[in-house]
Amino acid sequence: MPKYDSSGRPEWEAVHCADGFSMSVQASRYNYCSPRNNTGPWYSVEVGYPSHLDVLLRPYAEEPDRPTDTVYGYVPSEIILAVVEAHGGQVGGELPELILEEKD
Repeated sequence: MPKYDSSGRPEWEAVHCADGFSMSVQASRYNYCSPRNNTGPWYSVEVGYPSHLDVLLRPYAEEPDRPTDTVYGYVPSEIILAVVEAHGGQVGGELPELILEEKD
């Protein structure tokens, strides 16, 4: 369960993977995600400050030259799950509720 700040925005703990990789994965009406609401579930989310560069995330970087000191907007849920899997699976932290494909 996420914590909520004073404005009602959910905040999830950073995701930690088996190989030591970590990243913040957030979704709310204040983040680069879809839909932009505080309740989800979400088709895409915002990633922030990964512990090191991940090639799957690179196309979404706001500042590609600073891969561990930037945010990654509107990262599709499928990419989030692929990143976690590529790093040996999730061993800690939280993910927002994800939807794997947007329905019309």
